[in-house]
Formats: sequence, structure tokens, C-alpha cells
Amino acid sequence: MIRHLSAALLLATLTGGCAMSANAPVTGTVYLGANGATAATSNALSGKSGKSCASSILGIVGLGDASIAAAAKAGGISKVAAVDSENFGVLGIYAKNCTVVTGE
Repeated sequence: MIRHLSAALLLATLTGGCAMSANAPVTGTVYLGANGATAATSNALSGKSGKSCASSILGIVGLGDASIAAAAKAGGISKVAAVDSENFGVLGIYAKNCTVVTGE
């Protein structure tokens, strides 16, 4: 039983990757949990931030709006100072990418 489970996990690891975050600063075949910097402007940083997310299941179903505009709207930001990303993925089965905007 353990041999079959190990073989299935190895096969999923080697053939996985259908649902991956394109903005991640690193890759992780089994697990991905990384934040990355995307962009910065000359506008001042402040305590305001907004977040927008999109996710994918097996690379077949993708839902959400991880755009900068959606993140800025969620945080009530009109002057974007920085854009970062939060990335999560497991075995190429599920992936989530969030855009985090800070500014005024």
C-alpha cells in the first residue's frame, strides 16, 4: 500500500505543474509558498494596501482577478507605490496568485 502511494506521489510530482503561479520568484513542484516583488513607483508608501487573487485547479479551471487595478480598488488606492505578489501551489493541482498593492 505504501509503495503504491509513494509511486503515485512521485508520478504526480513528476507530471504535475499544470496549475502553477507564473509570478512566483521561485518554483516548487511539491509545494510553493513564496512572495515576490513585481513593481515599484516613485509614489510614497503608506499604510494602505489592497489585494486581489486568482486561482487555478489542474490548469483546467482558472478563476479570479489578480490585476493591479482590482487590488488598488480593494484597498481604496489611487496612487500605487509598490506591487508585490503572494504565490501558493501544491503538486500542480492547485495554485493561487495574489497581487498586493500599497500606496495612497
